[in-house]
Amino acid sequence: MNGETPETERFMALVARLRADDPLLTPIQAGLVVAAGLGIAGDSRTFARLLGLAHALVLRELTALSAHDLLRVTKRDGRTMRSHFVPGEAAARYAVLFQRNDTV
Repeated sequence: MNGETPETERFMALVARLRADDPLLTPIQAGLVVAAGLGIAGDSRTFARLLGLAHALVLRELTALSAHDLLRVTKRDGRTMRSHFVPGEAAARYAVLFQRNDTV
């Protein structure tokens, strides 16, 4: 995610779109939902590494998203705290965004 490739641009556009649709989402939360929807990252450590974020920040945001069923944690590693996740039921409203090539 550190380069300006078409995939990066699409990711950032979708994050902006989700935040516009739901202003209560933080940038990290929107990024997690988009990453799960596009299959970019399915676990917290990968997401943190790709975006250059502290893993603890990602875990905090993942917990908030899980509470609202935007993401569902499917597995946790007790030693590394890596949490695997998939879109939750509440994220279904965004599914169409992840299937199209355009972002508008």
